[in-house]
Amino acid sequence: MYVAPTIADEILELKKSRKAILLAHHYQEPEIQDLADVVGDSLELARKAREFEGEVIAFCGVWFMAETAKVLNPQRVVVVPDREASCSLVEGCPVEPVREFRRRNPDHVIVSYINTSIEVKAESDILCTSRNAVKVVNSIPAEKPVLFLPDVNLGNYVRRQTGRENMKIWQGACIVHATFPARRLAEAKAEHPEALVAAHPECPEAVLAMADFIGSTSAIIEWCAQAPAAEFIIMTESGVQHSLARVAPDKRFYFVANENCNCSECPYMKLNTLEKLRDCLTTLQPRVELAPELMSRALLPLERMLALK
Repeated sequence: MYVAPTIADEILELKKSRKAILLAHHYQEPEIQDLADVVGDSLELARKAREFEGEVIAFCGVWFMAETAKVLNPQRVVVVPDREASCSLVEGCPVEPVREFRRRNPDHVIVSYINTSIEVKAESDILCTSRNAVKVVNSIPAEKPVLFLPDVNLGNYVRRQTGRENMKIWQGACIVHATFPARRLAEAKAEHPEALVAAHPECPEAVLAMADFIGSTSAIIEWCAQAPAAEFIIMTESGVQHSLARVAPDKRFYFVANENCNCSECPYMKLNTLEKLRDCLTTLQPRVELAPELMSRALLPLERMLALK
């Protein structure tokens, strides 16, 4: 009896014929993560993009991540399921004010979070992710003033961890992490008194103050898998539940709703679907196209970050 191929079957066949790799962020829908060759956070996916040897990269995340993959793979085709998968941090940090800051403050080292546009990356001295931001800032000579952009909560966390006073911080915010209310976390802790709290450093300081562990998405997953506790309250995007269940199936994870949508989902990440993934592999659109000069300038701060072990 004939059985029509599923969308997942079509994607796998297209992946094979296109000589493609599927990279997916932890915040993607479970059905996308299950098809991916690599699931990771921004740093892990950047490294995997650089190691890839095929012809097409289908990046299931948001647009700035696909731009980063293109910079590391200028000769390869990089596509995304949905061009509108943006990021509030990118949108809150346009390049012109960064250029103006550079003109007025040539002595400052500009440290840009990877959640920035390719144009902002090209104006930066070095990039960072939530996983290595403290290490990146510590790598800069103490006497050098720093501009950290664009996430204010991550910047404040890095300043507390490094003790660096000569550090200006951009006032951008993640629409998911920045709107987690400390009061809701306190309520969750009261409801689950045995649960440990793991929080992303993009969360407000009042939330981080209640956390047992602070780290990037992948670091949170690793910590929860290794920690002896059986219950955890997770202060990051709820898509990470799929990865947590995979590495720690016997543990329980609770998520706290933010103020924006009374949920803990990133609306940009959730724009990607299996149908859109199939279509982008079919048409090789939307495709990341960047000017060679822009990619060359953005590559330098990116390579400086990746060189840090």
